Amino acid sequence: QVRLVESGGGLVQAGDSLRLSCAASGSTLTFSRYAMGWFRQAPGKEREFVAAISRSGGSTNYPDSVKGRFTISRDNARNTVYLQMNSLKPEDTAVYYCTASLRFDGVRYASSEYDYWGQGTQVTVSS
Repeated sequence: QVRLVESGGGLVQAGDSLRLSCAASGSTLTFSRYAMGWFRQAPGKEREFVAAISRSGGSTNYPDSVKGRFTISRDNARNTVYLQMNSLKPEDTAVYYCTASLRFDGVRYASSEYDYWGQGTQVTVSS
């Protein structure tokens, strides 16, 4: 079992940048055993895939809505995954969740493929 804690959310203006962090702890397994991802959920909308990264960090993927603006990365030595968000838009406003998959490697798109979730951090982008 792993505990995930997100940080870095806040209120910004359109065009600004934020970097979210997700620190993992509480498992006897090494952090590198988990594929990691970010999802977001806005009021009245379904939880949406944002980014994913494989165990080694060698593979990443993004939906078209954030491709070219967001970058996921990981530092396995620090048990941390990051989401760099540039050129933020009002439609990026949501609660952002960090998640870990023990069962699957590679980049994962479905929330059901992940095993552990953080508490979420609010990102609000004003126009």
